Amino acid sequence: MISLTRSAARYVSKLSNKLRRRLDMFSSRKDFSGSQGRTLHFLLAQTEDVFQKDIEEEYSIRPSTATELLKQMEKNGLIVREPVSYDNRLKKIVVTEKALMYKQQVVDDLTELEKALVKGISEEDLDVFFNVIEKMMDNLSE
Repeated sequence: MISLTRSAARYVSKLSNKLRRRLDMFSSRKDFSGSQGRTLHFLLAQTEDVFQKDIEEEYSIRPSTATELLKQMEKNGLIVREPVSYDNRLKKIVVTEKALMYKQQVVDDLTELEKALVKGISEEDLDVFFNVIEKMMDNLSE
């Protein structure tokens, strides 16, 4: 029998909520949400063209969620969507000069979050954690 007090799904959900709250507390939150900051971090790290589908896959979110996220980022002046010459249906996501001004702050915020998250956890334990999480994600993808 599965314990309701020690449920993997419950703990993952609790951790996700705590992470989301922490992301929303970042100093840049007055200009954009934690989710937008995380997405901005992803965009700034890319060397190839990025499309909405890439955001959906990176964060395991629905197309409608990605659309709303990107619309808000566009409204906030963080990105623009530009057509690509080889397919009129595709629009690549391009960060703006305004977004580049936040680059170091976003990197610093996410680095601090990661440090806080893994504080006191050995490399071996983190390896086990990542293996378990990847297996759980694979289990839900089946």
